[in-house]
Amino acid sequence: MNPNCVGIGARQPHYAALCESLPPLGFVEVHSENFFADGGASLAVLQRLRERHPVSLHGVGLALGSAAGLDAWHLERLERLVRRFEPVRVSDHACFARAPRASGGPVLHGSDLLPIAFTEASLAILVRNVIQVQERLRRPIAVENLSAYLSYADDTIPEAAFLAELVRRSGCTLLLDLNNLMVNALNAGVADPLASCRAFVDALPAGCVDEIHLAGYCETEDIVIDDHGSRVRPAVWQLYRHAIERLGAVPTLIEWDTDLPALEVLLDEAAQAQRIVDEVAP
Repeated sequence: MNPNCVGIGARQPHYAALCESLPPLGFVEVHSENFFADGGASLAVLQRLRERHPVSLHGVGLALGSAAGLDAWHLERLERLVRRFEPVRVSDHACFARAPRASGGPVLHGSDLLPIAFTEASLAILVRNVIQVQERLRRPIAVENLSAYLSYADDTIPEAAFLAELVRRSGCTLLLDLNNLMVNALNAGVADPLASCRAFVDALPAGCVDEIHLAGYCETEDIVIDDHGSRVRPAVWQLYRHAIERLGAVPTLIEWDTDLPALEVLLDEAAQAQRIVDEVAP
């Protein structure tokens, strides 16, 4: 039997329950930026969570693919947080958000996870920024693949190969978001989205994935939205089973950020993921 390797995102409505009880979880994950303050209630809550569960820090603001470079203040706050809480993992996204203003002055942060081009120039920027973060934190970080609603005409490298090369050059690991893979495949209109996503997983080098994210998505008339607001879809569960067969018992997170349900629903999703791990990678 595998030890529990499945966690959930710790969100404010569930803080009390997660701090006062010990539900069967491998870890909890929080958004790093919510805990950048010098003190106060948020850090006190994180301290209580850390006393009861392994904690993973997942960032949404480093903007690792930005040609403008990293924000020194953001990196300094992240370093302080890592030093204080010694998380089991630190992660962020393969995206950009920072860009210089045409008028000069402070670099603008777009406050979003904007997709990067899959080109050699973009890869060099991403590698440089990831190495800078890792040298500052003195540990590898995990970089997450993005759900993207556009692509670039000058893309020249398949995304899986792009991420594999990022791992090779920087020494980072990957946070493989299977829901993002499925959303992208559905929006691209590929004939067999599940087969396309399985091929992406199969193209990754062995041992490079440090964490997996699972979530729900929203289907509209025109587009599929990665909203993290529902249970994991059946096709994503099928993809997860394939990923565990291919990658082994990788730590896995149930992401749920909108229309947050009762904690019991999250724990039920986590239990389903753990059952798959136990069945596939005993």
